[in-house]
Amino acid sequence: MMRGQSDRSARLAQELQQFMDDYVYPNETRYQEQLFEGPEKFRVPQVLEELKEKARACQLWNLFLPDSKNGAGLTNLEYAPLAEIMGRSHYAAEIFNCSAPDTGNMEVLDRYGTAEQKKRWLEPLLAGQIRSSYCMTEPGVASSDATNIETRIERDGDMYVINGRKWWITNAYHPKNALFIVMGKTDREAPRHLQQSQILVDPSTPGISLVRSLPVLGFHDEPKGHAEIIFDNVRVPADNLILGEGRGFEISQGRLGPGRIHHCMRIIGQCERMLEQTCRRLASRIAFGKPLSRESVWEERVAIARTNIGMLRQFTHHTAHLMDTVGNKGARSEISQIKVAAVRIGREVADLALQAHGAAGLCDDFGLGFSYARMQMIRMGDGPDEVHNRTIARLEFAKYEARRGDREAPTGGTGGAAVGRA
Repeated sequence: MMRGQSDRSARLAQELQQFMDDYVYPNETRYQEQLFEGPEKFRVPQVLEELKEKARACQLWNLFLPDSKNGAGLTNLEYAPLAEIMGRSHYAAEIFNCSAPDTGNMEVLDRYGTAEQKKRWLEPLLAGQIRSSYCMTEPGVASSDATNIETRIERDGDMYVINGRKWWITNAYHPKNALFIVMGKTDREAPRHLQQSQILVDPSTPGISLVRSLPVLGFHDEPKGHAEIIFDNVRVPADNLILGEGRGFEISQGRLGPGRIHHCMRIIGQCERMLEQTCRRLASRIAFGKPLSRESVWEERVAIARTNIGMLRQFTHHTAHLMDTVGNKGARSEISQIKVAAVRIGREVADLALQAHGAAGLCDDFGLGFSYARMQMIRMGDGPDEVHNRTIARLEFAKYEARRGDREAPTGGTGGAAVGRA
């Protein structure tokens, strides 16, 4: 039990760990075999569906959703150690119905959806019967700035008509995908952050074309996939709009905070698994007359990784606590900081594991190639490093720019007493 962890979170963590030991780890090879055993490029392994049923029967289900009768009611801090456990296996989060982008989409529907929208899409998502996609990123613009998007959502009577091109749309190829949440502009003349809207779209609607599957450094991330999609005069009922016209940017900001920290929580678990693989490999390989684990260069690298993972965990938990107590807006800087830090440390640990496995790390016998690719993908997703660093710096400067009229505090001299006095 972690310091400060609630009794309920500790109990769930124990049950979740037992489930991972009994069912998830033993079936990883079976999952991979079933994933590629048929002619279809994107297929759902039967073992995944079997384990989802077991997880739901064990009430290890929808653990992510806070402040809602539809979730487990855990705080972000209580959920953190659970997400870490799930993050140790690439396919585990979906087993417990806690995988992105469904988690964020469920939060959008739970928080902003109408009763009819919840009935049609939220309920089957909560039951794990369908999957979903979030369609924002576009190839034609720098869409890390969401105000740049060019997709049009135009009113036509009791319908909206969507025209645009999206890409890197996760889950688009999943056989059970039944929902696209599409972000586009409904009013180009409105203030910059009020031009965007979000609308719920059935993927089978005429005019939607999946152009191609986009690999991440060679991996297609089956069975989800990442698609480039064309929306060509796609007609959607006006009742499918979320909240109302001009609310799209607001919805995005509400969605991304929890999504970002969930990635960080899972990255910790992934880092722990990779460090474990690294240590086992180094202890078992003999070079120049002794185990590689006794080489000083590897001792230093492992020590640095161990320290960084520990710091990452503490910072993630601190950020989760702030989100629970002062809200996502109050924790805005910390959410950006942890997103940058988690991916940086994750990439470093993945690189360490690849190097420790030598030539074996270059193929996917140990899952390390995909681990490294996922880290790079997460570095781009939910805002690249550059955007988050910009946010962090601006919030930091804002603390002092408000005091421009004050006398600048002295920072030099031989005595420290004056430092920091305004």
